[in-house]
Amino acid sequence: MTEISEEKLVGTRSIGIYGGTFDPVHNAHLLLAECAREELGLDVLLFIPANIPPHKTWGRRITPAHCRLEMLRLATASNPHFSVSTHEIDNRGVSYTLDTLRWLRQGHPDSALTLLIGGDAARDFHTWREPEEIAGLASIAVVDRPGIYLPDEILPGVGFHRVSAPLIDISSTDIRERVAAGRSIRYRTHDRVIEYIYENGLYRFE
Repeated sequence: MTEISEEKLVGTRSIGIYGGTFDPVHNAHLLLAECAREELGLDVLLFIPANIPPHKTWGRRITPAHCRLEMLRLATASNPHFSVSTHEIDNRGVSYTLDTLRWLRQGHPDSALTLLIGGDAARDFHTWREPEEIAGLASIAVVDRPGIYLPDEILPGVGFHRVSAPLIDISSTDIRERVAAGRSIRYRTHDRVIEYIYENGLYRFE
């Protein structure tokens, strides 16, 4: 069964959807999510870790789903507006945003859905599976950051919300590389995530 804090979604007027690999989740993810939640007036910001992202089916092995999921739980537990879903992990295989939005729309037909994506994803949005249907199922919100060009429309005739967030140069790749090199990751991610990484020996051999 898909795990989700159902009490946070029942009767919810607006749900933000933030998908990704989160390998690991870091402080820039959390700050961006909170900025979007506040700026867009979202009742709940739902983190949905992918089982296998479509664009990462090759190359570096992704950390097991249960580890990425637990790190997300630890990082978001203190925010009453954040929730985590196991939906894409439970479905196994490659995770597609379209399928996830269809599932959310079916379960919450009266809630306004907003999909949160980055500038790079917005640029490539037309290459996603059935982008027109995605845009019909949810409003699109794009992080507006310095140096990233955003067009006026994400698809012909389809606009989007711009979300302003501080530019913080933290990435999951950098965290993994720092752990492998024996360098500090303090203040780059949540303290409980740092403890989990070291207790479980993650990223030591990147």
